[in-house]
Amino acid sequence: MKKIILLALGLLVLSCAKHINQSQNTTKESNSLQTVFKNQFYVGAALNERQIKGSDTKGNRILEKEFNTISPENCMKWMFLQPKPNVFDFKMADKYVALGEKINAHIIGHTLVWHSQLAAFMKEEQDSAQMASYIHNHIQTVVSRYKGKIGTWDVVNEALKENGDLRQSVFLNVLGEGYLSQAFKWAAQYDPNAKLMYNDYNICHPKKRAGVVRLVKQLQADGARIDGVGIQAHWDLKKPSIQQIEETILTYAALGVQVSFTELDISVLPNPWELVGAEVSQNFEKYIGDKTMDPYSKGLPDQVQDALAARYQELFKLFVKHQDKIDRVTFWGISDKNSWLNDFPIKQRTNYPLLFDRNYQPKKAYSSLLELQ
Repeated sequence: MKKIILLALGLLVLSCAKHINQSQNTTKESNSLQTVFKNQFYVGAALNERQIKGSDTKGNRILEKEFNTISPENCMKWMFLQPKPNVFDFKMADKYVALGEKINAHIIGHTLVWHSQLAAFMKEEQDSAQMASYIHNHIQTVVSRYKGKIGTWDVVNEALKENGDLRQSVFLNVLGEGYLSQAFKWAAQYDPNAKLMYNDYNICHPKKRAGVVRLVKQLQADGARIDGVGIQAHWDLKKPSIQQIEETILTYAALGVQVSFTELDISVLPNPWELVGAEVSQNFEKYIGDKTMDPYSKGLPDQVQDALAARYQELFKLFVKHQDKIDRVTFWGISDKNSWLNDFPIKQRTNYPLLFDRNYQPKKAYSSLLELQ
């Protein structure tokens, strides 16, 4: 009888241990960026064409597990959506939005008005009435098509110079500064429920930050609705400082708008001294093949992995501290393999700016963020 009782107790202990292990494994597997920060802000990724099509199976598995908001790297930029006057190509954009709906993600529209990656006919237009008509038609057509599906629009992208003045873009040159408020008014008209953002890089820098403040105040004075400022967080291991980023969050929040970190990645490589932010038109071909500019082509040393993890963790600690002011944090890509920083600002380099490596495996930086739960 004692043997039977002992056997039963043994089986019960084994069963309980198995249940505990299964519970622990389930908890471990359920840990993800979107669950860790679900009560703070959206966590997202920018998607390339293969991921939008679903052909990057490893990347798409990470997408579904880790992220609850998505941005398109390229497919919604003007040159792809409307390459010729009133000739729209929504094939890839439709796939992008359908994917967002499938995984129940908050979908970002990027971007409506941007001087770069613009259709040729827009670059050549010099008649103000025609230019205004083109912009109106573009915003009306695109925003109306995705009304109720796209939750946030980057309405205007990169309209400022480094000193905070307005950039001498084709829009400013032909239409004057009024194009900014008009773009926001049209976006609000065609989807009153979408969040409307201004998005730019280097806007933690004091002079450019002041330019954003002037821009937001002018939009508000013009009666244009602006809901948030998107900080393109293309940063490195040291700059900008945590203090500078915190000051920026507080400055923008004081304007009555939300703050988003829209294009987060951390470069671990040296860059040319003459580099200006994320301006994509810059050319540094003379540095191609320069080993001093590509020091980790055979792998990232442990101490740099540790530095990257520490940098990401201190950033997210700051984001959590100011969660009431922050709407989302979006990484510009899913894995190091597909990061634009492998080719910017110098082509053919090996950079390691994201949370997942070239084999789609989580890095120390990823683990450092899960520790914040």
